[in-house]
Amino acid sequence: MATELNLFEPRTNNENSYIVGQVTQVIFDSQDDFYKVMIVKIKETNLEWSKKQLTVVGNFADIKEGGLYRFRGHLVKHPTYGEQFHVDTYQAEVATTKEGLISYLSGSDFSGIGKKTAERIVKELGIDAISKILADEECLKEIGISAKQSEVIVSTLRLNNGMEQIIVGLNSFGFSGNLSNKIYTKYHERALDVIHENPYRLAQDINGIGFTRADQIAEQLGFTADDSRRIQAAIFQAMFVSCDNEGNTYATLEQTVTNALQFLEDGRNVPINPDLIADQMIELASTRKIMPEDNRVYLKKYFYAEKNIAHDFLRLTKDSEIQVDNEEQMLDKKIRNVEKKLNISYGKDQLEAIKSALCSPVFLLTGGPGTGKTTIIRGIVETFALLHDIDLKEKQQDDFPILLAAPTGRAAKRMTEMTDLPASTIHRLLGIAGHDEELPTETRELAGQLLIIDETSMVDTELMQLLIQAIPARMQVIFVGDKNQLPSVGAGQVFSDLLESDVLAKKELQHIYRQADGSTITALAYDIQQGVLPKDFSQKQSDRSFLPCKVNQVEQIIQRVVQIAIAKGVEIDDIQVLSPMYRGPAGIDALNELLQNQFNPLVPGKKEVKTLTQKFRIGDRVLHLVNKPEQNIFNGDIGKIVGINKADAKKKRTDQLIVLFDQNEVTFERKDWSNLKLAYCLSIHKAQGSEFSTVIIPLVLQFSRMLARNLLYTAVTRAKKKLILVGEQAAFKLSATTASLNRQTSLKKRLQEVFEKIDNQQTVVADETTSETETEVVKQGNNVLTIEMVTSQKIDPMIGMQGLTPAMFMH
Repeated sequence: MATELNLFEPRTNNENSYIVGQVTQVIFDSQDDFYKVMIVKIKETNLEWSKKQLTVVGNFADIKEGGLYRFRGHLVKHPTYGEQFHVDTYQAEVATTKEGLISYLSGSDFSGIGKKTAERIVKELGIDAISKILADEECLKEIGISAKQSEVIVSTLRLNNGMEQIIVGLNSFGFSGNLSNKIYTKYHERALDVIHENPYRLAQDINGIGFTRADQIAEQLGFTADDSRRIQAAIFQAMFVSCDNEGNTYATLEQTVTNALQFLEDGRNVPINPDLIADQMIELASTRKIMPEDNRVYLKKYFYAEKNIAHDFLRLTKDSEIQVDNEEQMLDKKIRNVEKKLNISYGKDQLEAIKSALCSPVFLLTGGPGTGKTTIIRGIVETFALLHDIDLKEKQQDDFPILLAAPTGRAAKRMTEMTDLPASTIHRLLGIAGHDEELPTETRELAGQLLIIDETSMVDTELMQLLIQAIPARMQVIFVGDKNQLPSVGAGQVFSDLLESDVLAKKELQHIYRQADGSTITALAYDIQQGVLPKDFSQKQSDRSFLPCKVNQVEQIIQRVVQIAIAKGVEIDDIQVLSPMYRGPAGIDALNELLQNQFNPLVPGKKEVKTLTQKFRIGDRVLHLVNKPEQNIFNGDIGKIVGINKADAKKKRTDQLIVLFDQNEVTFERKDWSNLKLAYCLSIHKAQGSEFSTVIIPLVLQFSRMLARNLLYTAVTRAKKKLILVGEQAAFKLSATTASLNRQTSLKKRLQEVFEKIDNQQTVVADETTSETETEVVKQGNNVLTIEMVTSQKIDPMIGMQGLTPAMFMH
């Protein structure tokens, strides 16, 4: 219901409408965003309202049933639930007279405060004593109230009134209940103080609030266009866009200055001197809030993440405790035993990959579809077990020495299916609880002898840092992936950088083994990888076809394709549509609505619930969008809605969805529905790590800014049996011929540096202090200003900076 407020029809424009009443029942309480629906028994009101009670809705803090409150707002008419009072502000109706206030302050809530003390407070501070005390607790000392009594009064008032006033204050800035909750959770009772002191902190600390929103609040509060806090916030915003939106781990100095300047001038339409940006970049660097190096500038977390990853790979390779007997004949014998057991014969490059993997403390395996990565993983596991006398039948034991993991639940499930061994997500392996945005700084150390990570191209910089630091030197680790697929959603291109660094043992598989029964899907994928479409692209093949159409015909064509597929006996769950973008007639949202009505239409008796953007029905295929290890569900898991429980006030139950993920049944309260999305059509990014029997891919030129070779390659390689391509041939050609852009990262450089140093027998210390001394802020003439020199006060950070302009940064 919280999301439907904008659908309300106002009944009155009187902004001074109020209700004083007792909360008799809270019938809906979203702990996620403060939204509540309550029944209030009216004591006093200026509304034209003849009934004794009224439904009151809005964002509230700790409202108590039975409590008396004054609500200000306006009557609205909800299209479903009828007339309600939508609250803008509220406060506890403690007392409206001196006698009532004295009685309240000397009541049971205020331990140790008697009537005489309460009378003195009211006499000195007046009827608005509570607001005065909350604004300035020192006023109690000025009227002779003891420190102990002051502490009781202030803490109780803050408990009873403080959070309410903070939420009201946040609402006054236009924050939704969800954002108000995030802000209060971050800053607690200092939330409003933080906003007044520096509203730009919101853009750095709160997911969902960017520079533009924070800047609007700052302007309301009187912050000038050239305020140093505003300029620093624009610098951070420029870097966040580079990292979070574009996947880079750094921005160049030129990019940072240019983009920050654009944010500043677009936000206020006031010209800004670029020198001010250069000054604030030096200030941020001197306080280690950003990390400049040469012509690059990093957010601190990515700067140290790349350095730490490089040093941990060095630790695993150079300090390895692994003793590998790589005697050729012995290995050959073990592998022949595995071939016999699995009834398989390995090719030459597959044998090379297995042997190299078993003899290396760290090994990278890459290859496209059909090259046998799955077969090699199984061979490595079986041979490793023979070498180390491991009984694979004991796979369910907690201390089983072979660990398998992947970035998503579906990819982990595929590993289990291909090896018959338990596999988990990387998050679960590391014991990480919570959402992706809440990654810890460190995790528990792993225990075991062999770790294999599949779909490594999906692992971003932050997750790789956590994973690699958790691997002990006594454990062998193998990273498997396809370097030509899309990089991770998060910042970095870790797997590609590892391969290109040439400091780790690796093998690229190129021979195609899986192309049975004249399959052309794999051949198409390799043509796309080479930057071309085959000459027979538009001709119908045994396992793929292309259906040309314009953007406004995509829905109709897909609808017809699905009808034909189902008529031929294809199961609904075997059909998966993949699209690059969410918006537009060929986008994910429109196609999900189309396919929901086709696969799972609403019929009499079928339950359905609605959010602002989606409808959910029993039988719907849904995608989970975040990691919830405590419930054993992860980002990318696909499930089916098997039950819907409607809200029941008597049972104090909110609306619920019950979703089955494999054999795991999970109940979602309404507040968690934003973590679910219909999954009849998926984004190509979300489809990574999965394969589907029949895949339909719509591409149109409307998607042109998204189209690239690795996007189309990733989509095509999701299809196991049938591939139907729909849309404009020019869009497919544009995808194949558009080279995938490399992200701006420095992991490759870090790896090469640390391995070269150790090869030259130089001492390398991988701690934060040493890294900072290597960080050069800016060069001017023969002077070099470093972070270490500034923080140790060896040099004034502004020395030699007079007249510095952004152009000097950009040389």
